[in-house]
Amino acid sequence: MKKRFLILVTACLLLSYYPVSAQTEPLISPRPLAIQMEKGSFRLDASTQIIASKQLKTEADYLKTKLQTSAGLTLSVNNASPTGKNKLALLVDAKQLPEFGKEGYQLIVNTGGIKITAADKAGLFYGMQSLLQLINQGDNKLEIPLLTIKDKPRFSWRALMLDEGRHFKGEKAVKQLLDDMAMLKMNVFHWHLTDDQGWRIEIKKYPELTKVGSKRKDSQTAWRSEKREGQPHEGFYTQAQIKNIVQYAAERHITVVPEIEMPGHASAAIASYPWLGTTGEKIEVPVTFGKFKDTYNVADPKVYTFLEDVLTEVMALFPSKVIHIGGDEVLYDQWKASPQVKALMVKENLKTPADVQIWFTNKISKFIASKGRRMMGWNEIMGGKVHEFTDDKETAAKEKLDQGTIVHFWKGTTEMVTDAASKGYDVVNSYHIYTYLDYDYKEIPIRKAYEFNPIPEGLDPKYDKHVLGLGCQMWGEFIPTEASMQAMIYPRLAAYAEVGWTDLSRKDYTYFKNTMKLIENHWKAEGIQVESADYDALAK
Repeated sequence: MKKRFLILVTACLLLSYYPVSAQTEPLISPRPLAIQMEKGSFRLDASTQIIASKQLKTEADYLKTKLQTSAGLTLSVNNASPTGKNKLALLVDAKQLPEFGKEGYQLIVNTGGIKITAADKAGLFYGMQSLLQLINQGDNKLEIPLLTIKDKPRFSWRALMLDEGRHFKGEKAVKQLLDDMAMLKMNVFHWHLTDDQGWRIEIKKYPELTKVGSKRKDSQTAWRSEKREGQPHEGFYTQAQIKNIVQYAAERHITVVPEIEMPGHASAAIASYPWLGTTGEKIEVPVTFGKFKDTYNVADPKVYTFLEDVLTEVMALFPSKVIHIGGDEVLYDQWKASPQVKALMVKENLKTPADVQIWFTNKISKFIASKGRRMMGWNEIMGGKVHEFTDDKETAAKEKLDQGTIVHFWKGTTEMVTDAASKGYDVVNSYHIYTYLDYDYKEIPIRKAYEFNPIPEGLDPKYDKHVLGLGCQMWGEFIPTEASMQAMIYPRLAAYAEVGWTDLSRKDYTYFKNTMKLIENHWKAEGIQVESADYDALAK
């Protein structure tokens, strides 16, 4: 009852704070929590100074560069506040934390200038993104309406995943995505770096992973098709490149979460080092896509040494507190046929293959936790029947997943989300029928993406806090080029950004469509391939 009363009070405050209609409200994507408009405007000009402390140099320099490129305006940065008006002030004030959290902000435009205040640099950065969108509106884009914006995100996890295990895209493409995520206030870049068809990250202790595992002889062109691209595919990131990209993301307040697949989707690693596999047989990096039987031999101590060595190098490159270990679509055939795995099951009293996977996952989780990090994996790591290719007996599990694990839901019943959250697990909701960017616009039109709610229907509100947010996934099996990737991501990326940021009380699809006229123009000016999609189309 108390929570419902607080929600009602909050809604009333928002209504009282928002006195103008959506038609006169400035267009900002994602839509802010509350806007109060005043009569008049403030004009930015060459004499306006950016006022920021030395501690905010990165943010001030970013804003200065963006104003140069988007508005043709070169402003000076001053560490001390001069007398007079015409200021663009950036301020971090820890006292704002209770109201705005680390990612919220207040943006005030009055006749004396502009002031962005936040409790943390992240919130300040997001306030700058709103300001940049305000500047790019109207015939006179340097004339900014007088207003006050109070804003903060609905969810703390607002992610885009890029799968490069299947098709390598490269540093330039990744940085473009990070720039556009930053504009839309998305804060997690989930980087899928290993899979059956390619190993894309340099591991110095195991050079064959990139010498062998980053290359394949050909590529399938469509599901169940015999057609091939007719050329080899290869590519990987050096550790120096990864450090550069991680730093680039950090400057945009984006955390890069690496995904190193295990115990399945491991063919590229096993092709590099056959002793990693359950059978020990030599294989090649696959040229087709789908599910493969090759899995890590979870009964061999040498495999754990390998995985711990790999994860140690990964964690040295990625400061993220979360490390994703995949865990999806494991075919149990090789484990069921392996004398070593059978002996392990007897020794550890593991009744089913799902128990074996949870036991393995918990060993990895404990290692990651010992390094001060937290493990995340796709929802198969909890056990339970998720796929049609498994049966109830082999997916039934008595083993319990470590409580600190973040469960990344993508497939199964929505009851699996409510079950995980109600048991106290933190969850990121990436239900595939709403969030998979490799699905075409008939399967997931923009409106369907926009209407996704990461908190599933039927979840007791007391467990809402365990739903951290959402991810949208750009799987790369049949997305070979940067242009084909962009056509699937844009414009749906903006819909997912709003799902993650905007409070439900403020979501309005007509407003969103109007913002997209500006956002699409911005993307096209950057040379991005934007899909000409129907904003009013419904799912087939």
